[in-house]
Amino acid sequence: MSDAIITHRLTKHYGSKRVVDCLNLRVPQGCVYGLLGRNGAGKSTAIKMLLGMVHADSGHAELLGERCDHLAAETRARIAYLAEGHPLYGWMTIGEAVRFTRPFYPTWNGPLADQILDHFELSRRQKIRRLSRGQQAQVSLALAVAPEPELLVLDDPTLGLDTVVRRDFLESLIQIIQRHGRTILFSSHILGDVERVADRIGILVDGVLRVDCPTETFRQRMHKVVLEFHGPKLEVETVREGPLCPGLVSYRQIGSRVELVTVGYDDAQRTAIESLQPHSIEVLDLNLEDAFIEYTRGPRRSLPLFAMETEDASSTDSQGAA
Repeated sequence: MSDAIITHRLTKHYGSKRVVDCLNLRVPQGCVYGLLGRNGAGKSTAIKMLLGMVHADSGHAELLGERCDHLAAETRARIAYLAEGHPLYGWMTIGEAVRFTRPFYPTWNGPLADQILDHFELSRRQKIRRLSRGQQAQVSLALAVAPEPELLVLDDPTLGLDTVVRRDFLESLIQIIQRHGRTILFSSHILGDVERVADRIGILVDGVLRVDCPTETFRQRMHKVVLEFHGPKLEVETVREGPLCPGLVSYRQIGSRVELVTVGYDDAQRTAIESLQPHSIEVLDLNLEDAFIEYTRGPRRSLPLFAMETEDASSTDSQGAA
């Protein structure tokens, strides 16, 4: 399977701060890929570099087989972008926005646009400035999908929407994805949304891609191990400096309890934990949101990497050492 998106050591600075750090990313065609990270991690900057809205300081990227800094008009017509906040011309009606956008795309699917607008019960006569934020998101979705794009890039598309509107928006997006098999790259702060739709995830930490793997792989390999001690309290330094360091993401002590978050939980880790002689050991699975929170707030200098299965060791090492 070929890749819809490829980046090679894509890097961007703002002043002295390296916002995106040697990004090596591959998104297979037909994949739904969730790009995650805390605020300021570099997600939006990475997306804008892919779309040519921000120029990279070094490295390069390819979309649908072409360098993103030299995309032909025909290739651009195969790519749709749904921006955070859904910027639209407020003075237009919905019908005027449709008529304005349609000539830019030779593959415009008018019936599909009508179907999406009808689904959301949106009248073509409504002024965009009088729409709620959720309704503006729905109009943006119709305009983005109507050209039948092969690649759809979404930057936090459900940010600020209430729970019901967000769920309806997401379910409509899922139906469109499943029916047409598009490649989707999207960022989101709502991890429940990501868990429902993403085949793969990437997690940026301080501009470095630390995770790039199937969504379920990341979730299943993250564990919280809760240790209870009786008698003298265990010093947290013992955990940090002891045999648990490989695969240890974070640790905290609350009274006689020590909570460890680890990548994996194999026989070696179990033996190391038992060597601390806790009174009890409880191993808990984490959902995607909890796993993401624990991973991104851990001791960053020692974060374990989740690499793509196809990536060789030298590539992984160079990415993680940045």
